[in-house]
Amino acid sequence: MAPPLPTELSSVVGYVVFRIFCKGTFQMHDPNYSICYNYKQNRSILFPRPTPYKLSCLVGASCLLCALSTYSAYAASPLVEKSSDKNAVITEKKQKADATKLDDKKPKESVLVVGHLNRERARIFPGLGAVDYTIDQKQIAATPQGQNAAFNQILLRVPGVVLDSYGEVHVRGEHGGLTYRVNGVLLPEGLNGFGQELDTRIIQSVDLLTGTLPAQFGFRTAGVVDVTTKTGSSLKHNQLSLYGGSYNTFVPSLQLGGQKGKLDYFTTFSFTHNTIGIENPTASFRPVHDLTQQGKAFSYLSYHIDDANRVTLLTSASYADFEIPNSFKTFDITSPNYTPIYDVAGVDPHTPEMNWAKLDDSQTEQNYYAVVSYQHSEDKLNFQLSPYFRYGRIDYKPDPVRDLIYQGASEHEVNDFTTGGAQFDLSYDIAKHHTLRFGLLGQYTAEKLQTNTLAFRTDEAGNQASNVPTRIIDNTGNWSVEAGAYLQDEYKITPNLTFNYGIRYDRFASSFGNEGQLSPRANMVWKPTRTTTLHIGYSRYFAPPSPQFVYSSTLARFEGTTNAAENTLNTPTKVEKSHYVDAGILQKITPNFQITIDAYSKWAHDLTDLGQFGRAVILAPFSYKRGRVYGAEFGSSWRRGHWSVFGNFSFVKTSARDINSAQYQFSVEELSYIKNHAIQLDHQGLYTATAGVSYATKHDMAYVDFVYGNGLRSGFANQEKEPEYDVFNIGYEHTFTHVPFGHAFKLRADIVNLFDKRYQLRDGSGVGIYQAQYGQRRGTYFSAVSEF
Repeated sequence: MAPPLPTELSSVVGYVVFRIFCKGTFQMHDPNYSICYNYKQNRSILFPRPTPYKLSCLVGASCLLCALSTYSAYAASPLVEKSSDKNAVITEKKQKADATKLDDKKPKESVLVVGHLNRERARIFPGLGAVDYTIDQKQIAATPQGQNAAFNQILLRVPGVVLDSYGEVHVRGEHGGLTYRVNGVLLPEGLNGFGQELDTRIIQSVDLLTGTLPAQFGFRTAGVVDVTTKTGSSLKHNQLSLYGGSYNTFVPSLQLGGQKGKLDYFTTFSFTHNTIGIENPTASFRPVHDLTQQGKAFSYLSYHIDDANRVTLLTSASYADFEIPNSFKTFDITSPNYTPIYDVAGVDPHTPEMNWAKLDDSQTEQNYYAVVSYQHSEDKLNFQLSPYFRYGRIDYKPDPVRDLIYQGASEHEVNDFTTGGAQFDLSYDIAKHHTLRFGLLGQYTAEKLQTNTLAFRTDEAGNQASNVPTRIIDNTGNWSVEAGAYLQDEYKITPNLTFNYGIRYDRFASSFGNEGQLSPRANMVWKPTRTTTLHIGYSRYFAPPSPQFVYSSTLARFEGTTNAAENTLNTPTKVEKSHYVDAGILQKITPNFQITIDAYSKWAHDLTDLGQFGRAVILAPFSYKRGRVYGAEFGSSWRRGHWSVFGNFSFVKTSARDINSAQYQFSVEELSYIKNHAIQLDHQGLYTATAGVSYATKHDMAYVDFVYGNGLRSGFANQEKEPEYDVFNIGYEHTFTHVPFGHAFKLRADIVNLFDKRYQLRDGSGVGIYQAQYGQRRGTYFSAVSEF
């Protein structure tokens, strides 16, 4: 064997010989290989570089030998196609193919195992027959504020979702009732506060499943928010982000992830500071007393035992402080904003120190959860076992003196939940055309409510009888047990026709009730052509309330005070039981353009609703004896090249009659009216629409976004409606790839509510509504993200 040529000489010889005789382009792609690309014959030759040189490649009948040396002196870029421009255009397809050949230093086995287990987990939890809307990273990036957007803003871009105050969204005319899953694992229900626990930064993609859900979904059935988190294998680079702008917004965040052997990890930390933590109760540009500071952390750890088994740990922690914003008050009895005041011993309410703007109520929300999952996937059998634990706490702190002046009561309220449970789900291919699924779920929840209240004594007419407040301490608690089991069969009648049917049994036992139900489910999915999918289904639902029952003994403590209940009726909230039907079509007009049309109807007994019944932002359940919800949705999306466009429209109509639980929260007049008249639910948004267009390249992204709301219900027994509104948002992002450190640097700007639209979400009236609230005025935000 000939001795190796000198590095520089061998490189030049190989290059010259190949260029002259093979009419090719010499490129380096990897330290271990060299590539010759012959653009006339459109082929490339791959040479291992451990040997000093090889005369190895015959290109065509008359081609001489190609020589390449071991180490090239030419620094090279990825393989490119010939272009008339000196800066040749990278061919993505060819780049991927060559990367596959060359990248033998990076083992693919762990990535393949992750993908295999993720696909098998999806087989355990299919949404067959349900309406499934998916939001991916591209859509999140084109949402106002991107990964810094609140999670409710991501969901708002889905058909059938209506925006409300306190960050709430309503899906298909439901108040709450959403099930949250993270990587296929149920998250136990939290407290009904307003802090948004899920952080958009953790999301790789999110699906919203609605309609007639299969049997594996129980309890909270208004919709299933199914989050697939980022993982070490899916995270391209670590990220450090700084975000800020209007309303003194400042949000630093950090994302870390990767793979080490069989361990896949991802974690994120963020801190949020701004002065619009809760919606402004007035139309002013800046709210008064609305500072929030929030810290969030999330961690995903996955250990792949082998090709068929893995263990996953999800942990999350969030801690948020909110100031309760103040609304304008006046002592002028002729003003429409006149607020009756109470006489407090030793206090002059007209001094500047007692002004309404200095009210200092605040609320702290904490949420923590941990989920451990063991997944086994082999041949026809797939199952997952997931024990979980969750703790949540809301601590409302009043302004003792000023609350007594303006409300006649000052109440320190602490409400906490502790939940522990386990979920088991299994799928098994029992026959060629049948997949059997089976599952169990059980959880126990303990709830505590501790109140320390100052209130004034009243006379028989309800007027203040003393200016010295009385202290009333009341500590109560509730418990609940939720258990469910299901069995279902996915029957592929033909390759294009699938019948998914099953049954589940649920039981709800608590300190205030005990109920159960057997619920059949059935969905038919038919794909008559490659571009058309039809579905129709029926589901029987069983949706328990949260265990927040106030006992009659507690109400009795406050009788004869300024904090007394409206009346003494106090029936416990029952489980909502309903029949649900849904039908729709998914039509691909072109490979890039598709539409969905869906219609649904629900008939409910003991229809559950939520309301705020005091200054503390804790939503409590109540119910109507009968309820009806029906509507229709239209969704469309188009993607081609760099362009993406979506447009959604929805209609929903609700009606309910006879409040049959927690009646003490309502006036006798309102109870009497609703008992004899069907009313519309307060969270009904008759029409909603969202739309957006974005243009994205490797380095640039720009978008325009639009949201329309017809207005929620208001007034006595929800007989009135808030004004309709439309809001436009725009944004632009640029990515710098040639940076002195790290992999990339992104700069982004967003303008929310571009035309500074003033719109009112709530005016403080309506069934279960306490506070007036307006949508956010114009805000400008900037972010800088370093990928390293």
